[in-house]
Parts: sequence; structure tokens; C-alpha cells
Amino acid sequence: MRIEFGDLRFDERTRKQIEDVLKNNWISEGPKVKEFEKKFGELFGYRHNISMSSGTSADMASCMALYEFGAKQGDEIIAPALAFAAVGNSIRAAGFSPKFVDIERETLNINPRLIEEKITPRTKAIIAVHTMGKPCKMDSIMDIAKKHGFYVIEDCCEAHGAKYKGKFVGNWGDMAAFSFYAAHLICSAEGGMVSTNNFDMAEILRSVKSHGRKPGSLYFDHLRFGLNFKMNDVEAAFALPQVEDFWKTFNKRKENMYYLLGLVKDLETFAWFNSEDADETVCAHAFTVTLKKPGRCNELYEYLEKNSIKCKRNFGSMPTQHKAFEYLGYKLGDFPEAEYVGNNGIHFGIHQYLSKEDLDYISDKLHEFFRKN
Repeated sequence: MRIEFGDLRFDERTRKQIEDVLKNNWISEGPKVKEFEKKFGELFGYRHNISMSSGTSADMASCMALYEFGAKQGDEIIAPALAFAAVGNSIRAAGFSPKFVDIERETLNINPRLIEEKITPRTKAIIAVHTMGKPCKMDSIMDIAKKHGFYVIEDCCEAHGAKYKGKFVGNWGDMAAFSFYAAHLICSAEGGMVSTNNFDMAEILRSVKSHGRKPGSLYFDHLRFGLNFKMNDVEAAFALPQVEDFWKTFNKRKENMYYLLGLVKDLETFAWFNSEDADETVCAHAFTVTLKKPGRCNELYEYLEKNSIKCKRNFGSMPTQHKAFEYLGYKLGDFPEAEYVGNNGIHFGIHQYLSKEDLDYISDKLHEFFRKN
């Protein structure tokens, strides 16, 4: 037995969706994608939903759309220092420069109190990443954005269905990016979505994801910078039954998270785990462990892996712990909280197919490790 990040199980509904695609002889973006866009938006009240080929392309298309709203190549987008590398890579690939801000160690999210000191005349937007499904402090972030006239992109790739102060994430900012990778609550093999409540922004995004074409045009009429970010009907066919099951999946993952949190409550002197405050609804994307005593994360990683619990690092500080961002000129120590988490944090799956016996086993192994150390 191995505890994985996620598990894929398909039923007769999925087979029927795939058969429909084959019967219609339409494999690329078509009617299944349109159906998926509509039903996904209905889950959370998003007016416009533009499917993408991945969560990364959703982030990148959101950045590229900013050119239509006054941004220039080389302008800056503020982002958390700690997040999956797709966040920084998307900013860079879209032609902007990432301006990183440190995080809060306990939440893993961008620290709003540090944002304004990173603002320059070239700042055009903020990407708020809801890391591991925990919502950012969106009221504070939106206040800063409104004060300075910035756009806000919410990276909700790990936060499907999460809420902050009664409002679904993705409804706070101007655009919201989602991923449908295997470990996420909805999986289409690969795939993503940008949701927005702004009609003009939606039209730009539909153009950006198709090489910047004029929407609805049959001809090669390229109005703006765009690439091929289209989802296909095969991917949408996999995702549609999971939209039907979304809240069942969401609630089961939350049940698993609460159960495991109860089992490891006596270990809170050793580590920070997932948390959920009164003003938020967390999406149980993964279970996080950030050590309070530094320097033993590799031991924990190896111990869990040896005991068949698949785990990963808590991303690390993009600007100072990943060579890919060395060109920006940051140095170790510039982002102490992100660096601490990068050196001392891991996460593992909390998906809907784990049983109580699986969670008991994980708890036992965590207790064994901390007792020995």
C-alpha cells in the first residue's frame, strides 16, 4: 500500500462521456468543453469561464490579458515568494517581471502587510495564491489593489470551493485561475480554467488562448499576443462527472483533513499543520507539516517515503531557493519566512479515497517520527 497525492477512479458516466466524444468525431475544443465551462461556473457563481490547457496556462493567460488594460512588457506583477513555480514562470513567460513578497509562515500565503513596500511605478497587478487551499486575506489585498489601481489575479489552482468571509475565492479579484491536474478536486488529466465576472476581460481571454485571434473570426486575424491554451473535449469528458460529484468530493476531503488534524493535535508543539479560521472555508487540497524545530525536514521526508507515504516539499522560496529565478538577483535571507517553509515544510495527500485506516496509519508514522526525534 502507498499513500499517494491523489487517486483516479472513473465510472460508467466517464465512459459514456468519452463515447460521446468518439461518436461525434470531435476531439479538440468543442461541445464538451462548453458544457464543462458552464457547469464549472455554476458551482461557484462565476459569470464567465474560459477553459485552458493547464493551470499554468490559466495563470499565463491571465497575465497576458493585462496588456489590454494598460500593462506594458517588462512591467511588474507582485506574487508570493512561496508558491508552485508555475506562478513565477507564468509572469515571466507573459513578458512581465515578478516582484516577490514574503509569506506568513503559519498560513503559507502572501503577507499583505509587506505588499506596499514592494510597489513601484511599474507595478500593474497582484497574484494572490491560495496555497494548499487556504484563502489569502483577500479584503486586505483588494484594499491595496483599489488604492493603487492594480488588477488582482487569484490563483485558485489548489483552492476549488474555498471561501473567505462568505465569498468563494475567485469572486474577489478580476480573474481566477484553476488547475485540473490529477491531485486536484476536479481532474481532467491536464487542464485549467480562468473565471471572471468581467465580460470584456472574458472576451480578451478567449482571444488570448487562441493565438490572439479576433473572437468568432474564421480568418487569421490576430489582434493581440496569444498562444494555444485550448482544452480539448476528451479532457472535458473526464471532468464533467467530477463536477457533478464536486461537493461530495470536497466534503470528504474536509472530513479527512479534520480527522487527521484531530489525530495529530498532540503534535502541535512539533509542527504547524493545516488550519481553518472562523472567517474562511478551506479546501483540503493536501495536508501540510511545517516543522517548528528547523533542520529535520529531510529526515521526515525520508521517513514518510520509506513508509510508503508520498510527500513533497512545501515549494520553497522561488526567488532564493530555485536557480530558475537567480537572474532576478535576490539572495538568501531576502525572504526568511518563505525560505524557512521551503527548508522545513512538506505536504502529502488528503484525497477522497483515503480511508480512516489510511489516516490512522499516517498519524501513527508521524507520531513514531516525532517520538524518535
